[in-house]
Amino acid sequence: MLVRDVMTIEVKMVRPEATIFQIARLMREEDIGAVPVVENDKLVGMITDRDIVLRALAAYPDVKNTTAKTVMSTRVLYCFEDQAVEDVLDNMGDLQVRRMPVVDRDKRLVGMVSLGDLSIISAPDRTGYSLSLISDPTHH
Repeated sequence: MLVRDVMTIEVKMVRPEATIFQIARLMREEDIGAVPVVENDKLVGMITDRDIVLRALAAYPDVKNTTAKTVMSTRVLYCFEDQAVEDVLDNMGDLQVRRMPVVDRDKRLVGMVSLGDLSIISAPDRTGYSLSLISDPTHH
């Protein structure tokens, strides 16, 4: 099975100019913890609730003027829509991430996939192993 078969396709995203305040509201309204940052139809970054607290509020307390571009992670870990679910699940465990943006081969954002999405069709022991790696602070 491929990632496109289990990913969420209705992804909330923001532009680099979005303020931290706007992003925090979006996260609250949509009950999400990570938002892709897209510019000119390309994935350019990710901003998480953790980024907002540790990067934005700690360094830039003016949330109404601080933008996603200022605090987003530009090293974006992503997967391709045509990758096998098992490969992505293993990769998420190795990289210690619980969710990933999904892109097409032109690197356009087409969805998001979470550990939960992948666990629906994966063997429980494989999902458990990936989760154990994600949760292990000594695993790099």
